[in-house]
Order: sequence, then C-alpha cells, then structure tokens
Amino acid sequence: MAPAGKPVTDRRFTFLEFFAGGGMARLGLGPAWRCQFANDVDARKCNAYRLNFGAGDLVEAPIETLKIGDLPDQRADLAWASFPCQDLSLAGARSGMGARRSGLFFDFWRLIEALTTQARAPRLIAIENVAGLLTSNGGADFETILKLMIDAGYRVGARVIDAAAFTPQSRPRLFIVGVSADTDERALNGVRDRRLARFADAAGASWIDLPAPAARRNIDLAQIVDWDKADWDGAAQTKRLVAMMSSVQRNRLDDLLAAGGRRAGAGFRRTRYQDGRSVQRFEARFDGVAGCLRTPAGGSSRQILIACENGKIRTRLFTPREAARLMGLPDDYLLPANETAALKLCGDGVCVPVVSWLAEAVFAPVLAGAKKAAA
Repeated sequence: MAPAGKPVTDRRFTFLEFFAGGGMARLGLGPAWRCQFANDVDARKCNAYRLNFGAGDLVEAPIETLKIGDLPDQRADLAWASFPCQDLSLAGARSGMGARRSGLFFDFWRLIEALTTQARAPRLIAIENVAGLLTSNGGADFETILKLMIDAGYRVGARVIDAAAFTPQSRPRLFIVGVSADTDERALNGVRDRRLARFADAAGASWIDLPAPAARRNIDLAQIVDWDKADWDGAAQTKRLVAMMSSVQRNRLDDLLAAGGRRAGAGFRRTRYQDGRSVQRFEARFDGVAGCLRTPAGGSSRQILIACENGKIRTRLFTPREAARLMGLPDDYLLPANETAALKLCGDGVCVPVVSWLAEAVFAPVLAGAKKAAA
C-alpha cells in the first residue's frame, strides 16, 4: 500500500487502440497494459467492446472525424492500428490504399502526425493487416507506410506471422512495428523475413529485424469443436458435400474414419475448371488446422466443419463460439447475440495470442529501456 498522502503510480504500459473492433488487441496485451483510448465505427463491434471492457475508453465514431483533442494528453507507449484490409486482401478487388476502406490508414496517420507536433507521439506503433499489403500496388502501398513512419522518426520492422503458431487456424498477417528514438530496439534479436528483404534494403539504417515466434501451438482443431451441438447437417447434405470432394481427399477422409477417434477438418466450396467446364468442389484440410476465417459476406465465404467420429461423418458451418476460439478468444468473452455480427467480429479481428506474443517478445523489451530512463 502506498504511504498516506502519496498518489499511487500506475506502472502499466499504456496504449491507444484504433480500428478496435471487439477489443482483441486489448485482450492480447493483457493486464500489464492500460487502455487510454479506443475507437471504432461499427456499432455492433462497439457494443461487444463495451460489454467486455466497459464504455470508459471507447469513442464510437468514424476515424475521419477524430481530432487531436479527442486523444488523451498523456503520451502513450503504443498505438495499435488494425486498419481495414478489404482493398488489400488477395480475396478482394485489391484497389489498394487509395481506395476508401483501406485508405482510412491515412486518417490514423493524420492523428499520429498531430501527436508528433505536440511531442506526444507514441513510443511504439504497431500496424496489422493482411500479408497482401506487401504486394499491393507492386509493394508501393507497404513502402508508403514505411516511409511515413521513418520520416516521423521511427525505426521500422515487419514480420508475417501465421496464427497457426498459436491457434488451430491458418491466418498469416503482416505486423509492422515502429520504434521511437527514446526506446531500445537493441533488445530485439530477430532474423529477417526473406519476403521483406527488398524493403529492408530500401529502409537501410532505419530497419530493425523483428523476432519470429517459435511454434508453440498445443491445441488441435478437434479440441475447439462443440461436438454435442444439435444442428449438424442432415445426412443428405453431408452426402452431397462428400460427393463434391476429389478422390484424393475422399481417400484421406476414409483413412481418418478407419483410424477411429474424433477427427475434424475444415473446408470451403470452390468453383474449379475441369475438362473445359466449371465444377463445384468441396476442398477440405485435415491437418488439425482450419482455414483463415473470413467475414460472412455470402455463403461461399463460410467455412464448413467436417467431423469424423465413431465411423460417421458429420458436417455443418462453424459456430460463432468456435470461430472465437480459433481467434484465441476465451469462452467468457461476450460475443454479439446476432450470429452474422459475431462472425464478422471474429473474421475482422486480430488473433489474440499473436498480440500477446508481440507484447512479450517485442513491445515490453523495447519499452523497458525507456521506462528505466524515465524513472
């Protein structure tokens, strides 16, 4: 207990969370971090954020309308930004950062520049997006972000991290980290991601190599499935899906059935061209990992669970709770009651244990030197 009359100092790291969604970055940072400010525009995601973390830190508004006066006076240790990926994703039209949604990055950066003019720029900046950002507009979009960060006085590093190292979901994402001059990036001992070599060479002395996570996943897809859930597909629907599989995949499925026990796979309906005509296929994987979660923008984007148990095959769509588990959300995290809203929250989010790893392996070591100097 602090002596009488002496204020208690909160020694937690502080952060700003832009494009906050349901607060997955906040959850990943954990109790060693204190949120100063969070922002999102999606009403249902904001409702989930308030349900899980309270209303005190969240500003529900378009980022285009925010001004520096809306941000806290205290300098933050970290600004996190998972800006929209729709114009950068390989699954989309790839209009790039000049398009409306992914172009919202520049409204985030406008606020960072405003903080810089008042000597309040965060010590660290972390930006998360799809790996397609590396090749968007031939790499020019990624280079633009790096140049803005370097011109603002940050040393920069980046790494593609797949959530499969932590959860049973293949979800490669690009993480860009900017480190200010009053922190100690020498605490990092990373190895360069070969996909980033050309960008690192261009950045020169401003580039830092981020560490890579060692594989640590200890959970299989079958372990996140609600096996007792009632609304599995009818036998006819499952039979139709299995009939859409290639012979190679069907043989793999037969092997799993013969092996016994509970096994789970995940797949999507795909349109393929064979012998000059389009053929609909159900393409599944059985390596204990689901494919990348997407937002529910149509039936073709919904991932299908295929389960083997006691010599029988069952199929159905993933539930919102199963999707949340694939994102590393705990079961006590309160999801939106609307199924579509819950799936959108998960599909748009950042994988919680990846953020936790970054906090442990990158953010805390870099900030430790700054905290000692300020003490």
